[in-house]
Amino acid sequence: MGVASLFRVIEGASVTAPKGFRAGGLHCGLKKTSRNDLGAIVCEVPAVAAAVYTTNVFQAAPLKVTRESLAKGNTLRAVIVNSGNANACTGKQGEEDAYTMRAEAAHVLGVQVDEVAVASTGVIGELLKMDKVTAGIAALPASLAAGGSGSEQFSQAILTTDLVKKEVCVSLMIDDQEVKIAGSAKGSGMIHPNMATMLGFVTTDAKIHPDALQSLLRETTDVTFNMITVDGDTSTNDMLLVMASGLAENRELGPQHPDWESFAAALRHVCEILAQAIARDGEGATRLVEVEVTGAISDLSARTIAKTIVGSSLVKSAVFGADANWGRIIAAVGRAGEPVNPETVDIKLGTIPVLMGSRPIAFDEEEALAYLKGDTVVISVDLQNGKGSATAWGCDLTYDYVRINAAYRT
Repeated sequence: MGVASLFRVIEGASVTAPKGFRAGGLHCGLKKTSRNDLGAIVCEVPAVAAAVYTTNVFQAAPLKVTRESLAKGNTLRAVIVNSGNANACTGKQGEEDAYTMRAEAAHVLGVQVDEVAVASTGVIGELLKMDKVTAGIAALPASLAAGGSGSEQFSQAILTTDLVKKEVCVSLMIDDQEVKIAGSAKGSGMIHPNMATMLGFVTTDAKIHPDALQSLLRETTDVTFNMITVDGDTSTNDMLLVMASGLAENRELGPQHPDWESFAAALRHVCEILAQAIARDGEGATRLVEVEVTGAISDLSARTIAKTIVGSSLVKSAVFGADANWGRIIAAVGRAGEPVNPETVDIKLGTIPVLMGSRPIAFDEEEALAYLKGDTVVISVDLQNGKGSATAWGCDLTYDYVRINAAYRT
């Protein structure tokens, strides 16, 4: 039995499903619309926590504050999040505002200051309207709930140009105890491998060693969130945060635990579903694009090639136009900078072979057109050059992407 078969998906559940967590959200006035723009996840006990962050040199103030909180002991009680304003490239005032958000949240939630993480997303280069933020934080405790309403309000509060919320929850047995892992994420544009314009929040009631959680999170991110792209841009605010309450009462998880691989597979599934949802909801997107690369000299090489293909503007445009132009795919393979035998590459669009042994083969253009008009387009590339494999996700490039980003600030 594979490890993936040892967990089950819980439909309709999200970050409040694991034991010990509440969440909520509200509209404090940062967005011009009435959509929620402030949210929080709170744990009733100190939760073991781990995080990964954007590689962008211009990291936003909230990331500095969150790093500082985690450095105090690898545990958190809460995360406070706002949308509508990134609080990035805002200098000393921006840092002070992020620290104020942390302090105000700690005060109203009755926890220590260094037990609070901070995250922001939205427009870069504008100062937060702190009168609205602090008033919103004061009202947040009343919105917190352990049920679905809490996670619903939180998931709505973190969205920017997203069209839909992204949520997932799974359950598995560890040491005869039910353990749940759930996640909520946002992301639609400015998405590129090495994190994306995304915020991701994962909760679990598993008991796990902090070093093991941090290591597993990095490994998982490399094959999930770091394998998506929408437009080739990496944001200033990206963060993926995991909080583990430990209330499932399993023995502490680590690489030596007999159920470690099952837990790792379940966490990967949660992150993969959220990553796919971000790619599918790319700004203006009409199709999810999945690129599967096999036969590379290594998994790392396969990742690079897969990301190059899925990030190609020409490939993305061809998918939007339902054009079976495999030349754009093979060109992306060739410029990825990885070892490839130019005589052995096979390419399929779904189940339709279009290239075999690096040579074109006849295929039904109408069948390919019909396939490329579907909601999901799978591009399979077999390099026949080794045992490495990887999968990347992205979306098509549409007219609406330009329209949305041409007027993002206005």
